[in-house]
Amino acid sequence: MIKILAFSLLFCTQFLFAQNIYLNKVLKTNVNTDKFFYMITGSEKNAEYLGEIEVQGYSSDDVEVFSRIYKKAKQTGANAFSYAPPETLDGKTGKFDPFHYKLKLYYLPSGEFPKEENTLYIISGNEESQKIKLNDKSINLKSRSYIKRMLVLGEENELSAGKLLGSRIKLVAKAGQPALYFSVVSFNIKADDSGAAGGLNIKSGDITVLEKSFASFLITIYEEQK
Repeated sequence: MIKILAFSLLFCTQFLFAQNIYLNKVLKTNVNTDKFFYMITGSEKNAEYLGEIEVQGYSSDDVEVFSRIYKKAKQTGANAFSYAPPETLDGKTGKFDPFHYKLKLYYLPSGEFPKEENTLYIISGNEESQKIKLNDKSINLKSRSYIKRMLVLGEENELSAGKLLGSRIKLVAKAGQPALYFSVVSFNIKADDSGAAGGLNIKSGDITVLEKSFASFLITIYEEQK
């Protein structure tokens, strides 16, 4: 009886906290072959409002969440989105709630997206805070957060994650260079499924280039760290 009760509670808990992603509104659709899905402010002159996606429930699998949102958005022909902040009872803008949020969907001609040049985004790839280094400055990057920096012409920058064995990359500003997005994991230990002796894989640092669409989504649901 106890086992049955425990199983029932577990099932109910999973059901209550399951994540749902659905098209909350569809005002119109647009036919296009655009594969990208970029973040905009929504105030762009020719941004055509198509509808809205609502996310209910939390999941730490951001890749899966974005994939589901992307598929829903493409049903309307959207190639852009903006975050729809909630309003409090007194009419003020509420804080972002990772358990419940909405994204407005738009179509914007590809040549009219706002340009962001020589901007560097460093996005946390860990569930826990981590230490990274940008030039000579050590930064404690919090879980589910990102930092934004401007690259200056004539200056060389070095980004590193981890210590001696960590990844390091050089970054420089270039004329007309679009924004750069990197996911950083400073330290990671996981099970080794390769069959090698030991059973563990240890990474002291890893830096991954992110595609703009997915990076735009992470920047939307993560907190900017000043």
